[in-house]
Amino acid sequence: MPLDRRTFLGSSVATGAGVALTGAGVPAAAADGPAGAPLAAGRGPGHGHSGKRYAFTVMGTTDLHGNVFNWDYATDAEFDDAAHNDVGLAKISTLVNEVRAEKGRRNTLLIDAGDTLQGTQLAYYYAKVDPITGAGGPVHPMARAMNAIGYDAAALGNHEFNYGIPVLRKFEENCDFPLLGANAVDAKSLRPAFPPYVIKRLRTPHGRDVRVGILGLTNPGIAIWDKANVQGKMAFPGLEEQAAKWVPRLRALGADVVIVAAHSGSSGTSSYGDQLPYVENAAALVAQQVPGIDAILVGHAHTEIAEYRVKNERTGREVVLSEPLKWGQRLTLFDFELAWERGRWSVDSVAARVLNSNAAAEDERISGLLRGAHAKVVRYVNQVIGRSTARLSAAEAPYKDTPVLDFIAFVQAEVVRKALAGGEYADLPVVSQASCFSRTAEVPEGQVTIRSMAALYPFDNTLEARVLTGAQLKDYLEFSARYYVRTPTGGEVDPSKLTNADNIPDYNYDAVSGVSYEIDIAKPAGQRIGKLQLNGEAWDPAARFVLAVNNYRASGGGNFPHVAKAEQVWATSDEIRNLIIEWVKQSGSIDASRFASVDWKLTRDGVPVF
Repeated sequence: MPLDRRTFLGSSVATGAGVALTGAGVPAAAADGPAGAPLAAGRGPGHGHSGKRYAFTVMGTTDLHGNVFNWDYATDAEFDDAAHNDVGLAKISTLVNEVRAEKGRRNTLLIDAGDTLQGTQLAYYYAKVDPITGAGGPVHPMARAMNAIGYDAAALGNHEFNYGIPVLRKFEENCDFPLLGANAVDAKSLRPAFPPYVIKRLRTPHGRDVRVGILGLTNPGIAIWDKANVQGKMAFPGLEEQAAKWVPRLRALGADVVIVAAHSGSSGTSSYGDQLPYVENAAALVAQQVPGIDAILVGHAHTEIAEYRVKNERTGREVVLSEPLKWGQRLTLFDFELAWERGRWSVDSVAARVLNSNAAAEDERISGLLRGAHAKVVRYVNQVIGRSTARLSAAEAPYKDTPVLDFIAFVQAEVVRKALAGGEYADLPVVSQASCFSRTAEVPEGQVTIRSMAALYPFDNTLEARVLTGAQLKDYLEFSARYYVRTPTGGEVDPSKLTNADNIPDYNYDAVSGVSYEIDIAKPAGQRIGKLQLNGEAWDPAARFVLAVNNYRASGGGNFPHVAKAEQVWATSDEIRNLIIEWVKQSGSIDASRFASVDWKLTRDGVPVF
């Protein structure tokens, strides 16, 4: 099915000429096979022999997000969800071993499509608490696990940049395989900042070795989401343009097969609207528009796509896409059949499928390797930092004003007020946004630990203060309220069917504390916000407010109106999660009476839904 595509800037860096191969992919003649043994010299092609065939399998993971063990650091227990998925590289390793035993290790490759470095407290600990960048610092657990399993290559994901370029570069040093990013370029020279590709050779029983080119593509949204870490240092042109540049080069270097590891979903949509001229979820567009690609390992969207075929508009050939969910819950298998024709190998067929890791035991070789690192993190997250006078649950936070989101917003507002005290903006009202990142998160009654705060705020967002007018804040709230499914008056409301309209994720719905308002879900999106007040007084569209907001939203994440272009009056590099932890340590107690209030509610024609 054809996919629409926005018009790209003809003068963009994606079409810049003369990009040098600094640290680029391994030349075909020097590349090692997947088993690591040097290739035999002088093995030439079979001279026109017919009937020669060769099969091999490329395995793929994506969005591992710091998961080695089948463990939930937030609950301090084995991971489980409603679908009974399991997570972690230790289970993926068992599946990989089984595939290698079946196919023969020399007939397999293993790649990843990015977002490896961030996502669990294990990943955070070795980026911030005992950082890999420290003098004599440890090797990152994800690198240790992936090295031991034997990855051949991994694409860069956007979350690789969350901890800054020095941490990413150290992680790159830790890895025995290349981190690929053809569209991660130096901001000044526009040369690749990471290897664009690698070529791997697979030995065949007859004829010339099969040369497999692996091209890595990452997400242009990095320029927005991690602006503080990459601005002026790196640029991220579009996936299609860069693929169109590098795929022909791989073919010219003798690649018989070209696989793309793309940290980009397949929907053709962008969460950041028109802030960038490059599509966020462009994997299917790459398949459709760039000739010469055989398969694409898709990442970023956290969805399961066993096999998705896209016809290339120029050649008519089908490109096979597959996305193996997230966190090591699935392993993609691309099964290739090649035939020897006219003195070269050509792809006869490609099929994709996924394996579920919940059927696999953890590989003791991997879990044993990192058991000590895991134990350190478990001790860290179980540190008691204070007490809570009551249990605060996020279960109803997506559709009710709950104390647990009020708590996040309250801490953010307090931090911002203190930071602005005595300055030019000290007299402006401070309002604060918060999102429900996890419906299972809760602050327990009694002892509060680091892990309960990590569950409440799992992302490594930092805090900013931006100035908005009353009219802009109303626009912001209207945009956020699109999250609700339009629901007519009359009859009961099923909370399970009320939210996530148009597949808007929970983290792209903001509740705002410091003002009061109603959201009329019987009305169309854009006309829902009513009874908007500040301290019980009529709303002034011209008044100015300071919005305490996370850096993802402030940089354009979710494409909320006004905030990305609003004046920034303060920012910190400390994570919001750590600000909350420090607040609890200093206060000693989480007392909901200090911050809980019902400032917003859902209505239908003025009648409260709940």
